[in-house]
Amino acid sequence: MSEIRTLLATTDLSAHSRHAVVRAAMLAAEIGSRMALSHVIGAGGLEQLRRLFLSGTNEVGERLLDEVRGEVRELADEVGARHQVGMDVHLVVGAVLPELGAYADAIDADLLVLGARGASPMREWMLGSTTERLLRKTRRPMLVVKQIAHETYRRVLVPVDFSPRSIEALRFARNVAPKAELILLHVFEVPFEGKLRYAGVEDAALSSLRVTAKREAVERMNQLIADAELGDAPVRRIVMHGDAPSIILNQEQEQDCDLIVIGKRGAGLIEEMLLGSVTKHILAQSSADVLVTDRAPA
Repeated sequence: MSEIRTLLATTDLSAHSRHAVVRAAMLAAEIGSRMALSHVIGAGGLEQLRRLFLSGTNEVGERLLDEVRGEVRELADEVGARHQVGMDVHLVVGAVLPELGAYADAIDADLLVLGARGASPMREWMLGSTTERLLRKTRRPMLVVKQIAHETYRRVLVPVDFSPRSIEALRFARNVAPKAELILLHVFEVPFEGKLRYAGVEDAALSSLRVTAKREAVERMNQLIADAELGDAPVRRIVMHGDAPSIILNQEQEQDCDLIVIGKRGAGLIEEMLLGSVTKHILAQSSADVLVTDRAPA
């Protein structure tokens, strides 16, 4: 199993990042992991503020740092006390992504937890810029929190493509939500279906191909569940034909899921270089929290 020993939550002291801190604390309490909380103060903004003052520049900077440090510590104490979780607090001045990456490496974080959006009011319909950039760069699993955390995860949707990364996604889903029902979803298309239709293949023949493809997918899903060694986790299987992003989002609503666990990349070279198009679409459009796994299988 992909054990989660250390959670790293990040905050910019916005409401969205507070939701992430609460979710991380709830997870840490449920699965018994260590938790750290990080806040990075942009060095450029701090230096610009200091230049605005003709005197007492060091004093201004120190007062600002003390104030921010107090806010982060207050957040850690409040949320930690509510969920009975201790937090290591990390406050540093610098570039956000390098500092977060360095601290995650230093504590060997098994899971990063961030809010879907930060303090900026811009791009409200998309992911926050820091979250999206970190998703593109990190090799660590990352939980993007969209909802206010009222309770532990109850129903988790796991889209699978039968690759080794699907096993990793299943194991992470089991560890992050040990009491939740796992809903495995595989969306398939008949290879070259559009070209076959264009070539005049009749609907009856295409329907027969879909039946065969679905039967094979069900067999592979059963094998995937066995390989993932999920123990007594309640598991439901769904195999559907169609457009993957649309069906994933539809099933999120139909099954009333509060978490989606999905791989970061697909199988192609382009997908290996970039944040996968399906994953990016789910991150932007889903209502549920999204856990993006990205560890290469052992």
